[in-house]
Amino acid sequence: MADLPENSGSDFPAAQVRQTTFWQRLPLVWLIPLIALLAGGWLALKALREQGPVVTISFQSAEGLEPGKTKLKFKELDIGLVKKVSLADDRSHVVVTAEMSRSAADMMVDDTRFWVVRPRVANGGVSGLDTLLSGAYIGVDVGSSTKARDSFAGLEVPPVLTAHREGRLFSLRARDLGSLSYGTPVYFRRIEVGELVAYQLDRDGSGITAQVFVHAPYDQYVTPETRFWHASGLDISVDAAGVKMHTQSLSSVLLGGIAFGNGGKPVAQAAPDNASFLLADSREEAFKPDESVIEEFEIVFNESVRGLKPGAEVNFRGVAVGEVVSIDMRYDRKRRSLNVPVLIQLYPERMRSLWPEGGSGPQAIQVRHRVFSEFVESGLRAQLRTGSLLTGQLYVALEFFPKLPRQSIDWARVPPTLPTTHGDLQALQDTLASIAAKLDKIPFEQISADLHKALQSLDKTLKDADALVGRLDGEIAPEIKATLAAARQTFATAEQTMANQSPLQQELQGSLREVSRAAQSVREVMDYLDRHPEALLRGKIEEKAQ
Repeated sequence: MADLPENSGSDFPAAQVRQTTFWQRLPLVWLIPLIALLAGGWLALKALREQGPVVTISFQSAEGLEPGKTKLKFKELDIGLVKKVSLADDRSHVVVTAEMSRSAADMMVDDTRFWVVRPRVANGGVSGLDTLLSGAYIGVDVGSSTKARDSFAGLEVPPVLTAHREGRLFSLRARDLGSLSYGTPVYFRRIEVGELVAYQLDRDGSGITAQVFVHAPYDQYVTPETRFWHASGLDISVDAAGVKMHTQSLSSVLLGGIAFGNGGKPVAQAAPDNASFLLADSREEAFKPDESVIEEFEIVFNESVRGLKPGAEVNFRGVAVGEVVSIDMRYDRKRRSLNVPVLIQLYPERMRSLWPEGGSGPQAIQVRHRVFSEFVESGLRAQLRTGSLLTGQLYVALEFFPKLPRQSIDWARVPPTLPTTHGDLQALQDTLASIAAKLDKIPFEQISADLHKALQSLDKTLKDADALVGRLDGEIAPEIKATLAAARQTFATAEQTMANQSPLQQELQGSLREVSRAAQSVREVMDYLDRHPEALLRGKIEEKAQ
């Protein structure tokens, strides 16, 4: 089209031609699908970028596992989701296919562990209660390996010890497991400081080896001198010292436990990782001195040893110097008697003060034998004694009895025999037997007959006395009453006679006056005769007037 001149005389402006693009000619209604397509592509790209590895986990059972619902958690953070649960080809287990998040890709390494978290009651306590409402989930414990892996065997029991926890592992050797199990708590000074994480039977079947984990900072208190012992239930021991009871906590009474301590010694250098310790049956056994020198002796009793058991204490002047190993029976054909030989162990190190110059080796043995020989010659004897009247437990006491006949030790005999003497209980029984024998000699029947006769005689006497009393009351008593009445009347008459104004009193007073005048005359006569004795012959001489 030709351009019109600017001043063509038309009233309309000139038209301008523009070139349109494809997007301008596209209808607006197509923008919505386009935006949706772009958003979907972006989301798909984002999902691809965030998608993590797919792993398979085998479990014995699919209990609580649901595809699309069951999650995988690490430290309570979701890191994956179960996509599929299928049965293995051999039908021995189930295979769980899980899709992990991209952030968990580096967690799928060789030693990573998986387990199903569901409500569970075990020795370690109650766990998984939150799954009662939310449902079960798969717990994850990330390993420390650098080797990637996509197929795992899940744990049927939640691990007691997870990775990245500070502390150390120690090995414990024991004769049997007792009441211990996975998660059994470990105590130090009655504070829970760890748990049992594994155990296995020794190859030769002689015992078990358990692994315990002690958390930091309590692991520093485990030293080479530390002792471990069973703290399960109530630790009750009955021995010659009486009844003893120990426990760590109420939970250990119900579920069991392990305790350790250093016996009051200061904490020295900590024990190395995986150090091995002996797990004792009780605290007393754990801190029992580790005796390097042991000497065995035999002591023979010809009395009852009821109450004496292996492990009973051998006591020397109040100091525990050994223990009973075994108790046997032996018949002596020559003497036709039954004896009880008891094998004991003595620990010479506990009596070192008795032979300080002994040294070591053969010289020390010679010194100990010489000292023991001197003791036996001085009256050292083994004796059974009662340690507790409550339990009746016996122990072996070594004591001096100088009045007993001298004896010696035959060191050529293995084991050598220590002489014995009757115990306190046997002596008491002998005394009671002697008293019983003496009582048997008393003629109780004759005494009873004589006593019966005496009682009959006494009964007759009492009857006679009763008759006499009746006679006195019936015959003699009235006469006595009349006599008493007459005497009372006589006393009344005498009282009247002796009254002040009575005639008898007046006559008596007159008579007394006459007697007094007569006495005065006699006194005058006597005075005169004293002056004139010749008057007895001549008569009274009249005195001349002066």
